[in-house]
Amino acid sequence: MRVVIAGGHGKIALRLEKLLAEHGDTGVGIIRKPEQAADLRDIGAEPVVLDLENASLDEVIEAVSGADAAVFAAGAGPGSGVARKDTVDKGAAVLFAEAAERAGVRRFVQISAMGAGDEIDADVEARVGEVFAAYLRAKAAAEQDLRRRDLDWTILRPGRLTDDPGTGLVRLADDVPRDDVPRDDVAEVVRLLLSDTTTYGRTLELTSGNTPVAEALERL
Repeated sequence: MRVVIAGGHGKIALRLEKLLAEHGDTGVGIIRKPEQAADLRDIGAEPVVLDLENASLDEVIEAVSGADAAVFAAGAGPGSGVARKDTVDKGAAVLFAEAAERAGVRRFVQISAMGAGDEIDADVEARVGEVFAAYLRAKAAAEQDLRRRDLDWTILRPGRLTDDPGTGLVRLADDVPRDDVPRDDVAEVVRLLLSDTTTYGRTLELTSGNTPVAEALERL
């Protein structure tokens, strides 16, 4: 399986690319900086240098063409302001999904965020802050765009991400209580989702739990 990953040098993407290589698949990571390419090659992934905030649709179509699946794992990241939440978490996601649809790459997994489905009113914004509220709104808008597309999509909303070692034990369902989840476990869930046909058209929430990843997917 050849999988093109937006945000290819991100913490989840690097873990996913390594897992894909270990299982005989190929991760193709879209990265912004040429100096990041060596990190991808070291774990068996192929780097493609392309800035999704400024790329044309044709450039992104070229990057995804021939893939078996696409994963949106990009994000503006900590320290970015409201504007980049819109250009990356929403804008780049919409562009990447459009390119996958045009290129005929049907399997599409979008990593979103728990809370993206909530109503973000003035009270919520006052509680979580302007930037995080913008982040949730951008993720929600990207989800809404994807749901309208002719793709075999799955949206994954992980809880608060940590760099703790993965346990392989998760809680995965349409709706789960808020909790943390290691990026290791998110990457493994995404890897298995790529070949799972039963989760097309579903929005799933993910946290740490007590169920092995493969079993959690079977229960869906």
